[in-house]
Amino acid sequence: MTPASPTSLLQLERQGAIAILRLNDAKRLNPLSTPLQQELLAALQTLASDTSVRCLVLTGEGRGFCVGADLSGMQAPEGQSLGAHTGHVMRTQSNPVIELLQSMPFPVLTSVNGPSAGAGVGLALAGDICVAAESAYFVLTFMPRLGIVPDLGITWWLERLLGRARAMGMALLGERLSAADAKHMGLIWDCVPDAQLAEHTLALAARLAALPKHAALELRAAYAHAAKQDLPAQLAYEAQRQQDLIDRPEFSEGVAAFLEKREPRF
Repeated sequence: MTPASPTSLLQLERQGAIAILRLNDAKRLNPLSTPLQQELLAALQTLASDTSVRCLVLTGEGRGFCVGADLSGMQAPEGQSLGAHTGHVMRTQSNPVIELLQSMPFPVLTSVNGPSAGAGVGLALAGDICVAAESAYFVLTFMPRLGIVPDLGITWWLERLLGRARAMGMALLGERLSAADAKHMGLIWDCVPDAQLAEHTLALAARLAALPKHAALELRAAYAHAAKQDLPAQLAYEAQRQQDLIDRPEFSEGVAAFLEKREPRF
């Protein structure tokens, strides 16, 4: 195990093929300040090109996951409105973080160890799998508190995962959604006792790291294609992907492992 390497606002730890990124502004519950976003973007870019990584875990240090934007640090340069400056930061830093998480060449597991508020919800949902501690919760304060819309992909995720009624209720009312309810509604994969979250996360990460290297990219692409196609078009897509993937060595290994009654080694 490689020990955590702290920067000012981000920690990186390696456990074999698993990379663990921890948001590291624990005293403030890990707000997405501009410096943190810069560090996170740089770290993700580096990890994306590291062929030794097979799974990424994104979590928070301390008792919170991420409380969203750093409102106390929002300041525009002279001669530019705060809105224009924020839009620029989102286009050059915030949105690329989300896009990178959804294009990493390996599975991304978000482990929500505490409150996830505002843009922190978007960060949590950008993983391929999201697990949370029982004490964690999700809350959208954008419209009821600030008069703005949810961002970092939240409006895209919530309607698809929860449906319009629940997505609107969550965004308009700003009520906390417990981790247990989030699991029940299908917003996240699992909810576990706080004391078990770290162990549970690493166990899931180990399973993800053992998958074929193309697993995350192929499955993201398949679901993205399905969201825009009718059934006959998706059936045709699936047939083509099977045609291509069955000729890869991973399929041969999977068949051999099945016949030999052992776990596949990808």
